[in-house]
Amino acid sequence: MHVVDFELEGEYVELNQLLKLAGLCDSGGAGKQIVASGAVNVDGHVELRKTAKIRAGQSVRLGDVEIRVVPA
Repeated sequence: MHVVDFELEGEYVELNQLLKLAGLCDSGGAGKQIVASGAVNVDGHVELRKTAKIRAGQSVRLGDVEIRVVPA
């Protein structure tokens, strides 16, 4: 598994934007499609809300990549 630490600069980031910013997709729209497909887990649970608010301390997993959201 590949782990990516994402430094959060603010209160939260929307899930589809996080996938884009972490380099897992090319655009926020592509991120929305990935989330809608059921392929994304947030803190171990499938997340279907495309614009779910992801805060520091949470982890997001897509395939063999885990994004750990840490405060900036």
